[in-house]
Amino acid sequence: MDQSYLVAAFDEKFGSTPQLLARAPGRVNLLGEHVDYNDGPVLPAAIDRAVYLAGSAAEPDFVHLHALDLGQQISFSLDNLEAKQDIHGKPLPTWALYPAGVAWATKHSGRQVSGLQAAYTSDVPIGAGLSSSAAVEMAFAITWQEINGWLADRMSLAKLCQQAENTYVGVSSGVMDQFASAHGVRYHALLLDTRSLEWETVALPEDVLLVIADSGGRRSLATSAYNERRADCEKAVSILRQDLPKIQSLRDVSSQEFYQLGEKLPPLVRMRAAHVIGEIERVFSAVAALRAGDLNTFGELMYAGHASLRDLYQVSTPELDALVDIAAGIPGCIGARLTGAGFGGCTINLVLQEFVETFIHDLQKGYRQRTGLESQIYLCQASHGAGRIS
Repeated sequence: MDQSYLVAAFDEKFGSTPQLLARAPGRVNLLGEHVDYNDGPVLPAAIDRAVYLAGSAAEPDFVHLHALDLGQQISFSLDNLEAKQDIHGKPLPTWALYPAGVAWATKHSGRQVSGLQAAYTSDVPIGAGLSSSAAVEMAFAITWQEINGWLADRMSLAKLCQQAENTYVGVSSGVMDQFASAHGVRYHALLLDTRSLEWETVALPEDVLLVIADSGGRRSLATSAYNERRADCEKAVSILRQDLPKIQSLRDVSSQEFYQLGEKLPPLVRMRAAHVIGEIERVFSAVAALRAGDLNTFGELMYAGHASLRDLYQVSTPELDALVDIAAGIPGCIGARLTGAGFGGCTINLVLQEFVETFIHDLQKGYRQRTGLESQIYLCQASHGAGRIS
């Protein structure tokens, strides 16, 4: 990203040089979809696409935002965050809820939140399942932390941003997206236990690249069936608890227990639970395969995860299914699956470096022939996490 462009845009809008520049990456999830709100393990990686923010402290009670990519500006008061209104009393647009939510969550944590002037831009596609919202949240959290000088480790920042998204924006997401943006390690995936919040890095092979294929479909998590899926999981736990009184979440249900008791669940709830329990097992198996250098098994688990998301969790789309099906037939593709919450967005493809150019060409061509649509391709590597860059 050309930092001079961001600094110039800030200067043009606010008439001064920004106090700091911050960066927060998007993320791609290799395995472990829709398990983070079920206390399960996830395997994301931060990517080398990010939100870049130029910011300076402003008058104490006001935040002035300039979203460069949207060409929109807005101001709101820190004293009236609960109203979710701008300074003219109009409802905050969706894009402004994320920074406002971070301010709200930060205040509720007892930390200082100063007035702010901010201009920001992003090369994380919006609504594509690459956690553009978490990247925005983390960029603002880093900025307020730097300007106000309070201490917080990266996990605390991730949880603060999750609270902003859950309680203020209204999306019942787990902590994975914010965690990955905050903790990214270059050339590594991150194995996170979402119950204990313990995590470790898992090295990715140097000759394997992350190829993200955009289906072109877009969805809003807040208005999609995401929250319905979470409610189905909670219902499954409440029913299974009658026989398994010690369980707190689907993480605590073994596949054998589910085999014995699953018929007690309503059919749709049973399907949702079957995905989660199977996906948790796939994550542990995939990490073992990756550490053993068994890429074939890792790829098979990716394909199995996609089939489960398609058939049991029912969050795929015909376009995402087409991308995965086409990718599976192209030489050099280790594995493919939808990434993110689904209902549109992107697939993640693990591709051997020597085959990448041919893979991208063949995937775009095949997708065009099958659907009549164009797929934007993002060639990525696992990246370092959020932080101040100047």
